[in-house]
Amino acid sequence: MNYNHPQRNSSTLSIRLMCAIVFCLFSFCFLYLFQSDILAAAQHALSNGLTSYKPLTGAIIITLVLQILQLLIYSLIQLRKRFHALTYLPSMLVLGFLTDINSDIDLHHSIGYWYWLFPLVMLIWLGVSLIAKQFQEIEPDNESLGLLSRPMWVTMLLMALLIIGTVSISNTNAVFHYRMRAESCLLKGDYAGALDQGKKSLESDYNLQMIRMFALNMRGELGERLFNYPTPGKSDVMLPIGGKSRFAMYPADSLYKALGARPRGEMTMAKYLELMQRRDSTDDKKIADYQLCGLLLDKSLDEFVRQLRIHYSANDTLIIDNLPKHYREAMTLYTHKRYNPIQVYHNSVMDEDWNNLQELESKYPDKVERKGKVEERYRGTYWYYYEYE
Repeated sequence: MNYNHPQRNSSTLSIRLMCAIVFCLFSFCFLYLFQSDILAAAQHALSNGLTSYKPLTGAIIITLVLQILQLLIYSLIQLRKRFHALTYLPSMLVLGFLTDINSDIDLHHSIGYWYWLFPLVMLIWLGVSLIAKQFQEIEPDNESLGLLSRPMWVTMLLMALLIIGTVSISNTNAVFHYRMRAESCLLKGDYAGALDQGKKSLESDYNLQMIRMFALNMRGELGERLFNYPTPGKSDVMLPIGGKSRFAMYPADSLYKALGARPRGEMTMAKYLELMQRRDSTDDKKIADYQLCGLLLDKSLDEFVRQLRIHYSANDTLIIDNLPKHYREAMTLYTHKRYNPIQVYHNSVMDEDWNNLQELESKYPDKVERKGKVEERYRGTYWYYYEYE
């Protein structure tokens, strides 16, 4: 008996076409809109920086190859109607494998658990497909296969489960995605774009903090906006010195070139910045802002004030006008925290905000509740960082 009757094959065309549309749309959007930057990081690492990934071209080629793979599988096992979605499992599995990239791929890379997971899933899939093939033979030929038919909805449910499974095994680490997108922007010289990545998220790490500090410094906004972003690290993560922070794709030499010179041998962050201050060719403001913001991150208020008097003074007088926002906040904090400040700073707006903060804190004796209330109004200020982080 011939079960591959032309009439039956043509009757399943709507299901096959709908599955193909769903898969191609998902694969392209998934690769191009969500995973392109980590694929770029993977290609950079695997090729030692010799080649680069083109997001649009890569998304199109991978999607086409995976669709061709599905067609080959369908031609072999001929799963139709409600079981047709199973022919997409190998393509989905390959897509998941390609996007399951470890977040430290710039340090090491391996296939991990895939050496046993891939053949195991394929064996299970083969067994399920053979069983589905037997059930398919007893399905009626005259069953409706329209867009609202039961087989169509069952097939779309299976496709949805495959999509969920693919996404779940891929790299969905938010901070890693922010990092790679930010580094892609740095490679284009788009510092504003780098700062836009994950700007509303409270998640960060040392590497992302370093990227943001560099982008802010290149835009002359380090002292103005640093604490608008999460800052999990102290001054020792500001630059890729000492190994606590690093780039995955962006050349560290490009950062050092922007600052004036790269460090030689074993050198601490403080020593590097101190030596850079002595170079006539160095951009004093960039280095000064790194020094000052490093002291703010370390909560070294006294040393911050001493350095501020050096970098923001004229004729031995502190220039209080046009100080960056976080410097004004730090000076206000210092003036109110020290009994004998070496530099008194008053700004009517800052003083009023400070008094409002003190009133707010006095209303909530419980530490947890007080922190929550202060965070609502003062997150993004140096005052919140200094007292609560």
